[in-house]
Amino acid sequence: MNNALFSFQKPVNEPKYSYLKNTKERLSIEKELQRQLSEVVEIPLIIGGKEIRTGQTVGVYCPHDHGHLLANCQLAGENELKMAVEESLKAKNDWMNLSWVDRGSILMKTAELLSTKYRNLINASTMLGQSKNMFQSEIDAACEGIDFLRFNPYFASQIYSQQAVCDKNVINRMEYRPLEGFVFTVSPFNFTAIALNLNISAILMGNTTVWKPATTSLLSNYYLMKVMMEAGLPPGVINFVPCKSQLLKESVVMHPDLAGIHFTGSTTTFNSLWSNVSERLGSYRSYPKIVGETGGKDFVFAHSSANPWELAVALIQGAFEYQGQKCSAASRAYIPKSLWSETKGHLVSMINDIKMGDVTDFSNFVNAVIDQKAYKTIMAYIEQAKNSNEAQILTGGKGDDSKGWFIEPTLIETDNPNFVTMKEEIFGPVLSVYPYDDNKYEETLDLCDKTSPYALTGSIFSYDKYAMTTAFNKLRFAAGNFYINDKPTGAMVGQQPFGGARASGTNDKSGSYLNLLRWVNPRTIKETLVPVTDYRYPYMMDY
Repeated sequence: MNNALFSFQKPVNEPKYSYLKNTKERLSIEKELQRQLSEVVEIPLIIGGKEIRTGQTVGVYCPHDHGHLLANCQLAGENELKMAVEESLKAKNDWMNLSWVDRGSILMKTAELLSTKYRNLINASTMLGQSKNMFQSEIDAACEGIDFLRFNPYFASQIYSQQAVCDKNVINRMEYRPLEGFVFTVSPFNFTAIALNLNISAILMGNTTVWKPATTSLLSNYYLMKVMMEAGLPPGVINFVPCKSQLLKESVVMHPDLAGIHFTGSTTTFNSLWSNVSERLGSYRSYPKIVGETGGKDFVFAHSSANPWELAVALIQGAFEYQGQKCSAASRAYIPKSLWSETKGHLVSMINDIKMGDVTDFSNFVNAVIDQKAYKTIMAYIEQAKNSNEAQILTGGKGDDSKGWFIEPTLIETDNPNFVTMKEEIFGPVLSVYPYDDNKYEETLDLCDKTSPYALTGSIFSYDKYAMTTAFNKLRFAAGNFYINDKPTGAMVGQQPFGGARASGTNDKSGSYLNLLRWVNPRTIKETLVPVTDYRYPYMMDY
């Protein structure tokens, strides 16, 4: 019997590959991209470790070439969703009784497989299926996914080692049980690593999951599932069930054994799930834990002491990387009028220099937005700006959906801080700027705090420490991830735990031990060594 007290050591973040011309990694990813473009993958449901086919399918297409079919994916119906719940519950007992070290070792093996054998597979499928350029895919599907897999066992080591204080006649222990039931996971299209983490953070702590992936990220998500199975994931621990959202309420969300929901997506969908749970609170075995990261209207705020060039570079990267389809993307900026002319010149020049197109052309900085629905929504916001006397488009503003869902990086200037593109989440390559009077710095900080219902990410650019501290304090609740002299994107596992509050979610900080704590149900155990033998208190014995 191995009775050693084992802890996973603190890992380091996965190094990024450069993919420079003629490097080994560049040649191998180019080969993998062509391989995946030459085939059509058949994606089944995976329930209880078995592949299930229903005959109801949805096509997976390249967003940058929406006529190119990458895969056909089976869709779950009510019977398959019920089966997924049953298999999740069936697998629960054996999985939660497996040593947490063994559970963690499966994650660690998955990390090694993604870091080496399947790095090209997961990167290329993310590039083609979600229209991410090489760099964006590398930092997401490869590096961040691997970081989640390696850091979470380390965080679990910290949690399991935390024990209660003992007394001379008492041994106190803490048992970190899994939740009682199954966890429902709902993942988004924009980050392959998030889809991975929504599941592994729950299963590491002894839970089992029913996973609904976004229909616009099915190829990479399917490969994630296959790699985890190769790493030793037992049947039924994660059940992969792409489906239509309207089927989920009765089959999954209303099930009496629902123990938790781990969600990333729109605020509207999250609110709907929470409302559905609230309707049935009395019917659940226990109160479901609801953890969600939702929308954002993320800001960059500049003080007059900021450097215009540094500010402009941060805005370009923060607003237009991955076509602005990050919950953390810079979507609104407040820039003092004294800096605006120079900053605007830099922004327009850089935007006009940006190349847009297919992900297989590595010179393209911007690719396509995810689908037709997103394209129409984003273009509608741009049209509002075009037709308003409160805003002007400085550059960009055009779309082309003839081959792919392409929208030019768009820069909007407005003299109304409450203009629609300054307030509402657009989730596309659109940056709105409000130039403010330099002498209204604190007043505009208050405006920034109150303009949006969201509170995910934000940043301040300033070389004046007093001004920086003022912004830091006034915007305390405006962003769960706050950046100083940097873009408001690019949080790294273990370095900047991620999440926001207000309408941006429950702020349970993925990439830290805080998120893992949501997936345990602690039990306190007290063992008295010598029991009391008289019910009376000592002072009563004087009578």
